[in-house]
Amino acid sequence: PDVWLCYQCNDCTTYCPRGARPGDVLAAVRSYTYKHFSFPSFMGKALASPKALPALLGVPVLILLACIVMFAPQAADGSYLFMAAGQTVDFNIFLPHSSVDALFVIGNILIFIFAAIGFWRFWKGLQESGGNAQTSFVTGMIAAIKEVFAHSRFRKCGANHPRSIGHMLLLYGFIGAMITTACIFVFIFIPHYLSMLGLEELESFFGLPVDLPHPVKILGGLSGLALVIGGVLLIYRRWTNRDEVGANGYTDYLFLYMLFFTGLTGMLSWLTRLTGVPMLAYANYFIHLVCVFFLLWYMPYSKFAHMIYRSLALIHARRTNRLS
Repeated sequence: PDVWLCYQCNDCTTYCPRGARPGDVLAAVRSYTYKHFSFPSFMGKALASPKALPALLGVPVLILLACIVMFAPQAADGSYLFMAAGQTVDFNIFLPHSSVDALFVIGNILIFIFAAIGFWRFWKGLQESGGNAQTSFVTGMIAAIKEVFAHSRFRKCGANHPRSIGHMLLLYGFIGAMITTACIFVFIFIPHYLSMLGLEELESFFGLPVDLPHPVKILGGLSGLALVIGGVLLIYRRWTNRDEVGANGYTDYLFLYMLFFTGLTGMLSWLTRLTGVPMLAYANYFIHLVCVFFLLWYMPYSKFAHMIYRSLALIHARRTNRLS
C-alpha cells in the first residue's frame, strides 16, 4: 500500500544529493499495477502501448458511426434529417439520446464488472501484505474519502505544490460533469411522468436542451471550465518543468490529454450548438462522445484507475494504522 501513499510530489527527487529519482520509480510501479491486475489482461497492455492507440480510438468511433447509421432519424426519401439544409442544431437527430444512453449504461455495466475483478485482486493483495485491521472498512473509507476530496496530504508537497491545484480542478470538474450527466439522463425520463402526477408546470424545468440560467447548465459549465483550466495547468507544468514533475510517461500523458479534451470538447459542444452551424456542432459533439467513451470504457486499464487503487490503498492504510 505504501506505493500509493506517494503523491509524486517529487520532494525526494528535488532534494536527493545523489540525483536519484525515487518518485519516478514508485510512479512506474503504480503504472505496472494497472497492467498486473487488469481483466482481461491484454487490455492493460494495450493502454500502455502507443501502437494500440489507433485501434483503441477506432472502437468508439466505429460504434458511434454505426449508431448514427442505424438510429439517426431519416426523411421520407431516406436522407438523414441532421443533413437537411436549414436544420437547426439538434444533437438528438444526429445521435439519438436513447442510443447514446444505451451505450453508456450497457458499456459501463460491463466495464465496471471487469474493473471490479481487478480491484478485488488488488484488495486481496493489500490484505495479504500484512497489518491487522484496527477499524472497520466503512471507517477507513470515510477517512480515505476525506483525504481524497481535501487533498490534505497532496497539498503538503513542496517542489510540486502547484500540481495539487490543477489536480483538484480536474477532480472536482470531473465529479461535477458526472453529476451534470446524471441530471440530464434523469431529465430525459422525468417529463414522461410529470403529467401523470399532475405536475405539468414543472415540465419547463426538466425540458431539453438545458440552457442558462438553469442550475444544471451552470454546474456543467463550471465543471467544464474546471476540467479545461486544470488540464491546461497540468499539461503546461509537465512541458515546462519535467524534472520537477517527474513520471512523464505515455500513460500519464494519455490520461491527462483525454481528460482535458473531454472537458474542452464538452464546452465546445455547448458553444457550437449556440452558433447554429449544424455540421460544426455535430462534428465536435461526435469527438466529445469518442473522448467520453474512451475515458470511461478504458478506465480500469489506464491511469484513470488510480483513483480507485489509491482509495483502496488509503482505506487499507487507515484500517491498519499505517496512515494516521
